[in-house]
Amino acid sequence: MTTTPRLDERSKHLRRVIVRVLQKARRGHVGAAYSLIEILRVLYDDVLRYNPQDPRWPGRDRCILSKGHGCLALYALLADKGFFPAAELDKFCAADGILGGHPDAGKVPGVEASTGALGHGLPIGLGMALHLRLAGSGARVFVVLGDGECNEGSVWEAAMCAGKHRLTNLTAIVDYNKHQSYASTKEVQDLEPFADKWRSFGFEVREVDGHDVAALRQTLTGVPFAADKPAALICHTVKGKGVRFAENNMKWHHKNKVTDPEVEALLTAIEDA
Repeated sequence: MTTTPRLDERSKHLRRVIVRVLQKARRGHVGAAYSLIEILRVLYDDVLRYNPQDPRWPGRDRCILSKGHGCLALYALLADKGFFPAAELDKFCAADGILGGHPDAGKVPGVEASTGALGHGLPIGLGMALHLRLAGSGARVFVVLGDGECNEGSVWEAAMCAGKHRLTNLTAIVDYNKHQSYASTKEVQDLEPFADKWRSFGFEVREVDGHDVAALRQTLTGVPFAADKPAALICHTVKGKGVRFAENNMKWHHKNKVTDPEVEALLTAIEDA
């Protein structure tokens, strides 16, 4: 992949929003959220059709964050787009808030599916895509998965079914940061040849630098990639992107007891990214 451009001000802003959440809650999945930001940013800024004032509008595109532990990035975007007041971010994981450590479709406007138990998002998205096709809807379904999550057999069972039905209204997007909760994906269960796996299940596949906003925008605005296949986009990312000391550092996969000095260090690192 080509060298990722430096983070622009919008990408830095969204990362600072997540630091605001960490400062209040003192915990969160930092690495997973920071590898996701550009993917979700492009989806919500440039690709998805939605209405924050009517989150269940039937004509909307559905976006499922299957790797639910990356929810801080999703919450930052949903607040940015007006699905709920930004003040809710200050109540992340609080008893009187709606934002939990994993997204809850019953509580959070704009969340399409409750996720966190990995491997569920693509099967849910498959069902949504089949329904939308049968209903004659032009709405589309985008499912954002983690790479470690792709160890789950339910992902590939759903992929096999999507390929069989040639669901051109379904796009699987993989945040391929090469790490999962405790080690690299290569050590735990090597996914390669990853793109060929998706192709063998009937998907038209593209690969992109998952932090290159222009490349993401060009690729995602071009779905479906084929007239008779579901799409898979493999996004090559960096876990913890934008904070040098947290990048590919498993201590920042989930961070407890975030201190004020760590908050300051995060903000300084983001400015330099």
